[in-house]
Amino acid sequence: MHELMVTENILEIAMRYATDTKATRITDLYLVIGELASIVDDSVQFYWDFVSEGTMAAGATLHFRRVPAQMQCQVCQHTYSPGESLPCPACASTHSRVIAGEEFFLEAIDVDQEPIGESK
Repeated sequence: MHELMVTENILEIAMRYATDTKATRITDLYLVIGELASIVDDSVQFYWDFVSEGTMAAGATLHFRRVPAQMQCQVCQHTYSPGESLPCPACASTHSRVIAGEEFFLEAIDVDQEPIGESK
């Protein structure tokens, strides 16, 4: 259910950007979501269709890019995928930290703008 709040925030950011750039329509939004983030693409898409209805973002396409999880051993600095092994595959240490895969952000927004010289 937290995807509803996340999706509303995405819409708010997109609408603010569109207003600031004098856009007439938001056409595409590019989201980056880490493998470990608890965001479900289908849920965001479902809520997007609902929350964007009646706005200049209605009908905009959401593009999802998933970032794979990556760990780094704090002992030997080896970088690895947690799917390989939970302890470090190079030195067997369990002192690792996540360095990628928890991301969630709006990377880019595409808009249509009023042609120069025309105003409403």
